Amino acid sequence: MAMTPEERGRAAEDVVAALRAELARLGVTLPSLRVDPLTMAAEAPYPLVELGRCNLDTAMRLVAVLRGAAG
Repeated sequence: MAMTPEERGRAAEDVVAALRAELARLGVTLPSLRVDPLTMAAEAPYPLVELGRCNLDTAMRLVAVLRGAAG
């Protein structure tokens, strides 16, 4: 069964919160991480998660974490 717009919105918020928590656990903070509000405003929302911008130190930390997870 397909999710309702409200369920999709809640799922998007939940996954952003989970992603933020897991990244924080690994020492990475993406300050602009959020659900894109424009994609939530459509009649049939298909929310997008916006990872946003980060500084060089954060990008380098994210690379290190991802390399560690892959190895």
